[in-house]
Amino acid sequence: MAADPTPADVQRYIAQGLPCERVEVEGDGRHFFATIVSAEFDGLSRIARHQRVYQALGDKMRAEIHALSMKTLTPSEAAAFAPQGSGAAPTPHHH
Repeated sequence: MAADPTPADVQRYIAQGLPCERVEVEGDGRHFFATIVSAEFDGLSRIARHQRVYQALGDKMRAEIHALSMKTLTPSEAAAFAPQGSGAAPTPHHH
């Protein structure tokens, strides 16, 4: 049985399978939370974005990563999350 992956491992797995501008992963070896910014998400629904990330993780998702929550953003959405008070930002997620 392999050791549980670290957040750095998960970050590397995602970055290897998906061209990202930014990937941040927090977690405890069993449950992870990733913030992923990728131009690949442009025009995709939230579900399709998540599927794209699972695709990038491939077998690791089933074998090593037990739970992954994620926030998937395009570069322009990520910019909108920056506090500029434009009013056009997507609904913020609370953690």
